[in-house]
Amino acid sequence: MPKKNAFIFNTSDLSEQEMYKLMIGSVVPRPIAWVSSKSKDGVLNLAPFSFFTVASRNPPTLLISIGPGVNEREGSIKDTLTNIREVGEFVINMVSEPLGEAMQCSSASVEPEKNEFELAEVTPQPGGLVKVPAVLEAPIAFELKLDRIIPVGGDHLVLGKVVRVQIDAAAYAGNYKIAIDDWKPLASLAGDYAGIKPTFSIVQKDD
Repeated sequence: MPKKNAFIFNTSDLSEQEMYKLMIGSVVPRPIAWVSSKSKDGVLNLAPFSFFTVASRNPPTLLISIGPGVNEREGSIKDTLTNIREVGEFVINMVSEPLGEAMQCSSASVEPEKNEFELAEVTPQPGGLVKVPAVLEAPIAFELKLDRIIPVGGDHLVLGKVVRVQIDAAAYAGNYKIAIDDWKPLASLAGDYAGIKPTFSIVQKDD
């Protein structure tokens, strides 16, 4: 029995864009993976993805979902996916509130030859265990080696094994914990963004 005063949508009745809008407005807030990659010719790329999560704790693996490029009808592929597939390495930089505008700049559709670090006016920092640079200004950066790419419809799930983590002193609380309130993570909503403040705990009740 449907809930009263509820809108019901069967996916078979919806277009791809209509269903997408329902999902991105409901599955919130989403963390932003600011992915730096490098082409086989050495051109740097930087792009944000909000379909992003932890895939496994052991081995430590992160997952991003990469959709089709701008020219969807032609089956185009985003530069990030091409670079990761060809080079096998990438970096996920975490986005803090002060980096919001730079992150947004890097989401623009530009030619593959364009260095998006320069477009976003951020600094490439050489990787430690990968040949792809991190964003120097990012509070946290995960260096990853490609594990696998899984096609799902028109999207691709990219799983990367974490080989190195860099954390700014201001974002580190010690004992392998992150000072979340200090680094001010930026979350993606349905076209808008939100900060996480203030955080709070929920106490487990005894039965």
